[in-house]
Amino acid sequence: MTNADDDTLDAAFLALAHPIRRRIVARLSRGPATVNELAEPFEMSKQAVSRHIQMLEAAGLVTRSRDAQRRPVALDAAQLEKLTAWIDRYRLIHEQQFRQLDELLSHNDSKDAEQ
Repeated sequence: MTNADDDTLDAAFLALAHPIRRRIVARLSRGPATVNELAEPFEMSKQAVSRHIQMLEAAGLVTRSRDAQRRPVALDAAQLEKLTAWIDRYRLIHEQQFRQLDELLSHNDSKDAEQ
């Protein structure tokens, strides 16, 4: 993994560390939305929500486009997939270790039952 990859992961996890940004990502998983639509459930200014979106955008997790007068925000599924792949790599390592531990414990239980 390169320093650029590390920086990308750091930015993404930092962006996702805040509960409001996680809620924005959850909302965007259902489809694109405008800042106004994203701001509706929060008791904060649209400017504050926009700053959260900017952080998600800087981390590469969301993109903005133009649709006539609208500026919809959309989730960048490819970037989320990179995060998931990184997490899965370590999850699989630990699952393998747990399976090995289960086998060892099962083997020891069998020996104890024989005695």
